Amino acid sequence: MSTVATAKDQPDVLKALRSLGGRGTLGDVVSRVGLPRDQVEATLNSLLESHQGHLEVSESGELVYLFDRKLIRRDRIPTIQRLKSAAKKILTGAFKAWIVAMLVIYFVVFVVLVVLALVAMMSRGGGRRSGGGGLGRSAGRHRGFFPGPNFLLWYYIWTPRWRLGSPYYGRRWEATLEKDSRPPFYKKVFAFVFGPDRPEPTQKQLDRGTLRLIRARKGALTTAELVEHTALAMPDAENEMGRLLGSYAGEPNVSRDGELVYTFPELMTSAHGATKVREPNPAWMRMEYPLELTGNEKKHDAVIIGMNGFTLVAAATAPAFIIPQVATYYPSLAWIGGAAAFWGLVIIPVVFSVLFFSGPLLRVLGVRRENRAREARNVRRQVLGLVYREALAGRGSVTVEAATAHVQARMKGRTVDPSAVEAALHQLGAGFD
Repeated sequence: MSTVATAKDQPDVLKALRSLGGRGTLGDVVSRVGLPRDQVEATLNSLLESHQGHLEVSESGELVYLFDRKLIRRDRIPTIQRLKSAAKKILTGAFKAWIVAMLVIYFVVFVVLVVLALVAMMSRGGGRRSGGGGLGRSAGRHRGFFPGPNFLLWYYIWTPRWRLGSPYYGRRWEATLEKDSRPPFYKKVFAFVFGPDRPEPTQKQLDRGTLRLIRARKGALTTAELVEHTALAMPDAENEMGRLLGSYAGEPNVSRDGELVYTFPELMTSAHGATKVREPNPAWMRMEYPLELTGNEKKHDAVIIGMNGFTLVAAATAPAFIIPQVATYYPSLAWIGGAAAFWGLVIIPVVFSVLFFSGPLLRVLGVRRENRAREARNVRRQVLGLVYREALAGRGSVTVEAATAHVQARMKGRTVDPSAVEAALHQLGAGFD
């Protein structure tokens, strides 16, 4: 069946599904649209790829197509959510640029002002007072005090093989890169405030493991086997199997036991003879790492904290130290004692520095919440592994005590809450009933 013909038939099939409330057999849909059976079947399978839905076996052994009553597309994103995402992206980008500029500029400005204030204070202590030329002599005496600006700028903004817009996933990921390809310091500043970037694999990347599993299983897969390797909840796994069926020319079959088995004959064809594929590890052998607050090495966080902390202290104490010393000792900088300079050297940098530190502090709760969710998923994965092991051994039941001991042994160094294990057992039991 051609893709063009399938697309042409979709409106009629969608109309029939709406009249059926999203649920019907192949015969139900054929009788509503009056098209050949093969055309309708191909169209229904293509709809499983594009719309939320799956297959199930009726009590009489018939295949039933189940779609959401509203026939929602899988790629549908509500308009409000799209607007929020776009606004967040724009605001975050602007805020990141502002952070970089503010942190560097104010740090450099206050280093210079503190040095000038110290020179003024020491000059007064030695009985020397300089007029308008003091600034020039001071700058001359302290030339070379700071590292070269080109080096600082290069280190902060760029590294030799870094590409603008590349993500930064944290120190573990950075350790896998060559030195010249590692992210510049400004990416670690972003991670300090907003957290490290999170990988966002495409659907094709996610499908590779599942396709490898299908080939390892000789082209046949059940929903329970998909759960074994993805740890998805049963409803989500059923929906995913429906998508795979439509995407990769799958064929649904009902076994003698009434179980739905999906076969993918086209995935087994090869120009290299019989395919021998190693099965990917099951879900319980792939644990989720805890999310880190910044993802940076401690030394980089220390530098960032030091820079912003210095700016905060210098700005907060400027009315008592920097402003009177510099304004009175250097006549050309007397304007520092004005109201505009007070806002620029005290109010704005203090507010900025406080907001800068509040970023990671506010994210702590979100990181803890995410790590609790990851911990619960890891517990569920380990319970899933135990349930499968016991089922293969012919032992039908698993107690909470045995499951807790198993999870505790697998998740070394972590305290496992028996209630979380019990919840995972109940969830799995409800899904497989």
